[in-house]
Amino acid sequence: MNDILSFGILTFTSFFTLLNPFGTMPIFMTMTADLDQAHRTKTAKKASIVSFITIILFAFSGQLLFNFFGISVNSFRVVGGVIFFLMGMDMLQARLGKVKVNASEVKTYVDDISVTPLAIPMICGPGAMTNAIVMMEDADTAELKGVLIFAVFLVIILTYIILYSSSRIMKFLGQTGVNVMMRLMGLIVMVIAVEFFFSGLKPIVLDMMN
Repeated sequence: MNDILSFGILTFTSFFTLLNPFGTMPIFMTMTADLDQAHRTKTAKKASIVSFITIILFAFSGQLLFNFFGISVNSFRVVGGVIFFLMGMDMLQARLGKVKVNASEVKTYVDDISVTPLAIPMICGPGAMTNAIVMMEDADTAELKGVLIFAVFLVIILTYIILYSSSRIMKFLGQTGVNVMMRLMGLIVMVIAVEFFFSGLKPIVLDMMN
C-alpha cells in the first residue's frame, strides 16, 4: 500500500511540475485574448483532452519504442534526467518557455491552437512524454498502471481548471506570484531530474564494471 501511495505521489508531482499549467497560463491568456469565454473554455478543454491522450499513448507505446530502436530504459532515464534538469533550470529562472507565437500565427491557427502549440508542445512537451514512458516502465503491476493513469487524469483536470480560471488566477497571484510558483516547481523538477539520472546511471556503471 505504501509503495502504491509513494508511486502515486511521485507520478502526480512529476507530471504536474512538468506540464507546468501555471507557466502555460499567461501564454494561454495571450493566445486566447481575442476569444470570448465560451471559445476560451472550448480551447482549454480540447487542449487538455489532447494532452491526456498523448501522454497515455506515449506511456503504453514506450516499450515498443525501446524494442524497435534498441534503447535501454536506463539510458532513457539518464537522458530524461538531463532534459528535466534543463527544464527545471528554465523554470527556476521563471522563463515561460521557448515557444513563441506571433499575433499573425494566432489568427491563422486560432481554430487549431488547442492542439498545437497549446497541447503539444506547451502542455505536453518532451519532458512529459519522457516521464510517461519511464514511469510506465516502473509500473510493473496492474495497480500501479491504474495509479499512473489516474494521476495523469487528475493532473489534466487540474490543468484544465487552471486554464479555465486563468484570468482570475492571474489577477489574484499577479506576475510575481506566477514567477514564484514557477521557481518552486522548477526546484521540484530538478530534484526529480537528479533521481532519474542516477537511477539510470547506477545500473549502467555496475554493468560496465562486471
